[in-house]
Amino acid sequence: MNKLLLTATEAAAVLGVGRSTVYELMAAGQIESVRIGRARRIPRAVLVAYVDRLRGLCGGEAAA
Repeated sequence: MNKLLLTATEAAAVLGVGRSTVYELMAAGQIESVRIGRARRIPRAVLVAYVDRLRGLCGGEAAA
């Protein structure tokens, strides 16, 4: 079962970057996060959308 919400550490592992980079991306508004109580979580779909934006994909369509 894949988690829908990831911690910054888990998101960093998925992206292959450091945890501080994930916090910087959140602070810059590049990656959205949600708050549950005092915890900050990142939806898995947000990471996919972020990578798609980096690759230049629009609306899930592959670039030609």
